[in-house]
Amino acid sequence: MAGYLKSSLFFPGNSGSGDKKQIVLAGDAGGTKVNLAIFEAENGQLNLLRSESFHSQAFSSVNLILQEFLNANPDLKPEKVCLGVAGPIFEGRVEVTNLPWHLDAREIAKATGIPSVSLLNDLEATGYGLAGLEADDFHVLHAGDPHIGGNMAILAPGTGLGEAGLFWDGSCFHPFATEGGHCDFSPRNADDLLLHDYLLRKYKVVSWESIIAGPAILAIYNFLCEIKKMPSDPVLRDKFRKSDPSAMITGAALAGTDKTCVETMRVFVRHLARESANLILKIKCTGGLLFAGGIPPKILPLLEDSWFYNNLMDCDRMQDLIGKVPVKVILNDKAPMIGAGWFGAFSSVNMAKE
Repeated sequence: MAGYLKSSLFFPGNSGSGDKKQIVLAGDAGGTKVNLAIFEAENGQLNLLRSESFHSQAFSSVNLILQEFLNANPDLKPEKVCLGVAGPIFEGRVEVTNLPWHLDAREIAKATGIPSVSLLNDLEATGYGLAGLEADDFHVLHAGDPHIGGNMAILAPGTGLGEAGLFWDGSCFHPFATEGGHCDFSPRNADDLLLHDYLLRKYKVVSWESIIAGPAILAIYNFLCEIKKMPSDPVLRDKFRKSDPSAMITGAALAGTDKTCVETMRVFVRHLARESANLILKIKCTGGLLFAGGIPPKILPLLEDSWFYNNLMDCDRMQDLIGKVPVKVILNDKAPMIGAGWFGAFSSVNMAKE
């Protein structure tokens, strides 16, 4: 897949600039962490020189992180900056969805001294990252029919819920961003309605991100305990104060040691399958559905279980279409950073121009 998509991805304004040697600072700025790297691009290839991860919450702006990374690598002089960012991009500006950050390409250029800056939605960056991934960066959940081809889609549950598509024009894939994770959650049965009403106490709008992102795991667990009256282990509850509750619930579910945790993840996986089917149908992604983000690689056994696939196929008269779609998990959590590197090197987009 990596070689095929490398030659088939469309890079805006690409005029062979990737043939000359250049240094690119690339990154993925999310609600939990910021991954940065310095790449060297030459002759259509991208080579990693340095990389580092930073905790997002420890900094008041991405510019401070960029400056710290550049100061730690004074021997490398990037000519371009490209960042994948969790949020919608407007004219070189973006408000990060799950952080109090405002990114501006012009301000980044001033802070770093690098005149060429481009910003991508992080899921769009993941799409471009497919150029740099190898076969072992993917885990196949359902082979589907790989010969059909066509559009592709990416669904990424993590700190938030990202969704994107790759439009196939007959010769190239064009990654594009969406904010589909913020669309309304659609209850299907009585329990879904109860869950919706429970979450409506917490959120003004119950979106799909409210149901199948990291914080949703604890929310579903609490719903099962408070509304469905399932047992809550006091020892486990006490540990929630010291560690990430969603990770602990997931771990207990995978180990099968707690009935309520098991049911929590069954609810989570069911809704993940439902929104996956929605995305397949909306984009008609016969070329494949890819899971990205931090959660899918950590719950592979749950996604391999028939519960996920049966719920994926539980759609409105489109089982034949969905059954043909290859479904894979991207295992490489650096895909958005890699994609930002490829876009920075092989496109001519510069959002920092006055």
